[in-house]
Amino acid sequence: MKKLTFLLVLLITIISCGKKEADLTVTGSIKGLKKGTVYLQQLKDSSLVVLDSMVINGEQPFTLQSNLEEPEVLLLMLDKNSSEDSRIAFFADKGTTEIHATLKDFPFKHTIKGSQQQEKYAEFKKMMTQFNNKNLDIIKAQLEAQVSGDTTKVNTKEKEINSLIKRKYLYAINFAINNKNNEVAPYIALSEIYDANITYLDTIYKSLPKQIAGSKYGIELETYIKKRKEEENK
Repeated sequence: MKKLTFLLVLLITIISCGKKEADLTVTGSIKGLKKGTVYLQQLKDSSLVVLDSMVINGEQPFTLQSNLEEPEVLLLMLDKNSSEDSRIAFFADKGTTEIHATLKDFPFKHTIKGSQQQEKYAEFKKMMTQFNNKNLDIIKAQLEAQVSGDTTKVNTKEKEINSLIKRKYLYAINFAINNKNNEVAPYIALSEIYDANITYLDTIYKSLPKQIAGSKYGIELETYIKKRKEEENK
């Protein structure tokens, strides 16, 4: 009997030792949520993979865990037991990331505290929001000018929109180059300015140090640039 007990303990110990401990923890809260499920998701081969999940009853804190090979953008998805679901994208790295949101404004308003990549990503997204809001203001003014038949103003607003788009792209390009030592650089090139002139994307990639060029998004950017060049040379 003692021998059997010893073997069971040994087996459990071996299994426990072989099990890789999670190196990413995502904690947080969603104010106003009565019942729902939060999912930690990863985009893999154009499909969303669930890494962890937790059922929430009331405004209790949530904790999600997973293993992470390298820094990458993950998604916090909230299923509110309805036909709608919402996601918050964040740049994860090993360690702990805190996400706090409210049910009313989920996923548009939230606070995220975590990796250095997330800090840079948030800085970039904040400026992009300003560009987008400005663009909406110009479009609104342009539509009002169309209604009133003010052709001159319509043309002026069209030029302002084109100028704003150029400024937006230049900001993204400069931000990526200025943050070339961060995984956020190739990610911005892939997600925000993928349709930019291939020369600009090439410039971003060539500015990346070896470590970043060999990262998940660095490799994806290199592959994407090669594909674009092949298509343009046909």
